[in-house]
Amino acid sequence: MTQRMTVRGASVIFWIVVAANTLFAQIPTDSTGKKGADSAELLNEVLITARRSEAPAQRTAASVNVLNSKYLQTYQPRTTPEALMGVAGVFVQKTNHGGGSPFVRGLTGNQTLTLIDGIRLNNSTFRYGPNQYLNTVDALSLDRIEVLRGGGSVQYGTDALGGTIHLFTREPELGGTSEIKALGRLASGGMERSFRGEITSAHTRWAATVGYTNRHFGDLIGGDTTGHQSPSGYNEQAFNAKLKVQLGSRAVLTLAHQGLEQRHVPVFHKVRLEDFALNEFEPQRRMLSYARLENSSANRFFQKITTTFSYQATREGRVSQKNNSPTRRTETDRVRTAGLTVNVFSEFSEKWTANSGLEVYRDAVNSDKIDVNSTQSSIPRPTRGLYPDGATYLNYAVYSLHQWQLARWQLSLGGRFNGFSINLSDATLGKVNLQPNALVGNAAVLYQISEQSNVYASFNSGFRAPNIDDLGTLGIVDFRYELPTASLKPERSANVELGYKLRSRRVGGSFSVFQNELHDLITRVKVGSEQIQGYPVYRKENVGRASVRGAEIELEALITSPLKVYGSLAYAYGQNVTKDEPLRRVPPLNGRLGLEFRRKAWFVRPETAFAVKQDRLAAGDRDDNRIPKGGTPGWVVFNVLAGYEGSFLNVNLSVQNLTNVDYRTHGSGINGVGRSAWLTVSVVF
Repeated sequence: MTQRMTVRGASVIFWIVVAANTLFAQIPTDSTGKKGADSAELLNEVLITARRSEAPAQRTAASVNVLNSKYLQTYQPRTTPEALMGVAGVFVQKTNHGGGSPFVRGLTGNQTLTLIDGIRLNNSTFRYGPNQYLNTVDALSLDRIEVLRGGGSVQYGTDALGGTIHLFTREPELGGTSEIKALGRLASGGMERSFRGEITSAHTRWAATVGYTNRHFGDLIGGDTTGHQSPSGYNEQAFNAKLKVQLGSRAVLTLAHQGLEQRHVPVFHKVRLEDFALNEFEPQRRMLSYARLENSSANRFFQKITTTFSYQATREGRVSQKNNSPTRRTETDRVRTAGLTVNVFSEFSEKWTANSGLEVYRDAVNSDKIDVNSTQSSIPRPTRGLYPDGATYLNYAVYSLHQWQLARWQLSLGGRFNGFSINLSDATLGKVNLQPNALVGNAAVLYQISEQSNVYASFNSGFRAPNIDDLGTLGIVDFRYELPTASLKPERSANVELGYKLRSRRVGGSFSVFQNELHDLITRVKVGSEQIQGYPVYRKENVGRASVRGAEIELEALITSPLKVYGSLAYAYGQNVTKDEPLRRVPPLNGRLGLEFRRKAWFVRPETAFAVKQDRLAAGDRDDNRIPKGGTPGWVVFNVLAGYEGSFLNVNLSVQNLTNVDYRTHGSGINGVGRSAWLTVSVVF
């Protein structure tokens, strides 16, 4: 199957290359002989994620997206997950208004890796399927987002089966500008009231930035037949600080802290569909502190050494109570993660560079559960939580990534060894010590056809090691009751990709086809016909094989100097080979198409986003109460963004879902927003 996919993909890419280069010949030039204006600069980005060092996106042999600060300023996304809506190859599912789980090439949850400033957000309790953790990063603190589709395990380790999402918070610049920023946002129907203040002080040898965000989200108002979806609103506050200090002539120290807390975040579909009077995350907290030292050297073998010490702590509280039940359940999971990363950039010659290093992360997990019965006077005591209390998870690795530039050819080769030590003690399992390991590699070749275009082929092997969630879960998860299991091995992936990229001064775009073979998947296996608390019982085993294949295309073109057209389209076909059925929750064909008109500081950006009906359903999809019978209907939504982006004042108005249609992204537990207006005003002093 892989060979047929590769041959077909090569044929398609050949004809696209021919068409694209024909297009270049027809592009008009200006009076200086240069092709067009510079409105396609968005694609001429420098990224870090694919190589762990700076490289032009256009010359990277991988499918990548860069959502830069201008993009985030224009779209003003409500949350970090929603910033990824419309990105080719990424589809955002929302179990609740306070969540948002990105599917990267059909995979999500603990099969997609998320990083913040180079530090893993994923920890050992990340679960299979959609989760809410990306929404614990303050969208208003971000400078840019990079998405690496189809890779990341060699560069960053476990979980990157579908791809890697890398979030970068704003950096104070040495010798930059000192300023004060204030931002306010209001939405119609009381759906949002937000404020953010940020102060930056910049000097020659040091610079610092401090920011605070306070947000109130009202109930989400859906389309024409849905209206208020209650309860779905919640409150959020966040704080971040970053200090950068020049140490001598060759060293820079960065100290950073960020934290976010969300209170009373309802799980909407649980209340509406599963007879809960109360079901919410309370609280949802994340805190990250890190120190990073960057040393430069004249030694070409150790040209730059970056050492990062990090400490991250998360707390997930869950409060639930059934209708007509006197018992309120409070569950709390805490994860504390200490990390060390050392990365060495080497320039062995003008044509050969490398990034090599080591990583160590250690999780300490605490979990408990308290049931309070209002009809009893006894003092409640903590009992076994969702995970074994006191479990630990050690993740250690060494890696090396190499690039060679040989005339028009660029070659990339990398490898990683990753080991783990998982320890837990459980009444059901006893004492468990599991020590899985993984050896993975990647290889890519890129050929530069011309100054404007290139073609590439890549292979990425990936893995996801079993974690505490796999080994120790005991209790209700979604619509199942899960039992722990004692022995699992890593999931594996092998992703083959062919792609083409172009960028001139008037036209930019990319096209790729891929096939990802997955094996040793950790899947939930039903335990007979047994039920606990009315839920079917499942246990996890390494019995799954699956494949995901698909294609993605992105294009933007300058029609006239102020007018640009842009669009993207993504298709993924997932098949569970083991069960001979569709892979769970795979997104349907989806994309967006829009126009952007800019004149000086003013802009207007009408666009449409769409998805076709998804009726290729696995048995688990048909049992999922978030997915309508017969599948999720297709939808088309029209939005308009407009505003003024000046040096000191920015005004952004977003009118969403102009036709007020009712729609739901596949697998979500809540419908999308109906016709609404969102006004954002920011000033710089």
